[in-house]
Parts: sequence; structure tokens; C-alpha cells
Amino acid sequence: MILTCAVSGALASRDQCPAIPYTPAEYAAEARRIVDEGGVMIHIHARRPDGTPSHAVEDFRAITEAIVAEVGRDLIINYSTGALGVPIETRQAYLRELRPDVGALNMGSMNYAKYSARRKDFVFKAVFENSFDSIGALLGTMVEHGIRPEHECFDSGHVASLDPLLDMGVLKPPLQVSFVMGVTGGIRPTARNVAHMAEQVPDVPHQWGVIGISRGQWGLLAAALSLGGNIRVGLEDNFYLPEGEMARSNGDLVARGARMAVDAGRRLATVHEARELLGL
Repeated sequence: MILTCAVSGALASRDQCPAIPYTPAEYAAEARRIVDEGGVMIHIHARRPDGTPSHAVEDFRAITEAIVAEVGRDLIINYSTGALGVPIETRQAYLRELRPDVGALNMGSMNYAKYSARRKDFVFKAVFENSFDSIGALLGTMVEHGIRPEHECFDSGHVASLDPLLDMGVLKPPLQVSFVMGVTGGIRPTARNVAHMAEQVPDVPHQWGVIGISRGQWGLLAAALSLGGNIRVGLEDNFYLPEGEMARSNGDLVARGARMAVDAGRRLATVHEARELLGL
């Protein structure tokens, strides 16, 4: 079972969770905690040292170099390419320049929102553009530079978007397919829908997993583990442990994910095994 950690995201701040890393040194410290607790992949949104989100090559480079200096090849490096209002060319630039092991690739356009039932209003809302043209441009850059795509799917139709890419031959197995669940505008975050999404993955060699957003994450991860999937944890997705206590670091969340996997009878993949499973 491949255990991934998304360390920071791009939306949350330390006002919401003091453990979110901002500086390269802080990313490196979180990387060490991830490795020590059994994680094998780190999903990175870059930040400037003041915490503001960045898509600049120099910020991705500084963060990546700090992580590699701390843990070497003990983590698979996975870059986000998802963004609102950031040109495709900007995202292609850091992929071309730095060539991470994996690049996250969002597989469909959607309403992307967070809704507050208490306020009876949206906390934020936007249209998240991921057209086939955008997907093709990012995928082409990944293929050209030996970067394996991670296909982030927010609904079952996004999973079906893999079909034409496979048919055209621009996408080669093994696939890495991640179901993002818990975003308003995407598929409802239920165990039944985890099974539904898993059934939609094309019948080619692949790995699938679940990315659960907010406090409902842990039930979704339990469903994934029972069905043979991989899981992602981390402060990008959820600040809280199952009991409701805020995590002190990404390490707390990785440790809980690892414990859940073992309790479900799943063995954690080593980084070498994970690289082989993903075709890296």
C-alpha cells in the first residue's frame, strides 16, 4: 500500500493550522517526519518563505533541494500542477526545469467550492478549468521529460477521461489514479462512491487511491484500504486526527494512516516497491 503525504496545499495558512510548512527547511523537516512514519511520496505545492503560494521555478527548486538533502531518494517527489488562473506555461516551466518523479494531473473541469452549512453560504467558489487541451499540454510535458502523471479525479466522469488518452496512445500504463473526494462540486464522499470510482478505472495495469478532504477523510481512507487502494494524508487535505485533535505535524497524520493500513491487514510499500508499482 502506497502512503502519500500532501504537506501544505495552497489555500490554508498558519492562522488555520500552525504546523503548515512555509520555508524550505520546514518542508524538509516534514519530509523527515513522513519517512520516519512510513510515507513514501510527498505531494508538493510550493510556497514562498512568507507562506504565499508560488508557482515559481526557484521556489519549487529550493523546497525540493531541501527535501532531497534531508531524505535523499527515500521519498518520491510529486508536484502539484493544479491552479486557478495560473497559465499552463508557468506550470510547464517547473516541470521541465526540475523533472519531479510524479506530476499531479487534474482530469476534468468542475465547480470547485467549499460550503459552510453554518453560514448558509460558500466559503469560496470557482470554476476549476481542466479542459482536454490543458490536460494534453501538461501531459505532453510530463511524457517528454519522463514524469509519471498522477490522475486526480473529482468525479467518475474524470476517470472516464482516461479512455481517449489511452486510445490515442499518449498515456501509457501503469496508471496512478487518485479519487479526490469531499470537495463541493465533486462526487459525494461516501464509501459506496469509493467503490464506484474504483470500478471505473480502465482495465489496464494501474494503482488507485483516495484523497479525502476535510474531517470525513478517515472513513474514506478506511474504505480505500478495505478495497485494496492506496491512501493520501497530510495538512493539505485535513488538519485533524480522527478523535478531533489538530495534528501537530504531517508526521502525526502519516503515523495514523500507517496504523490504519496495518490494522486493515495491508503492508506499507517501501519506496523501492512504490517506484516499481508506479513505473518510475
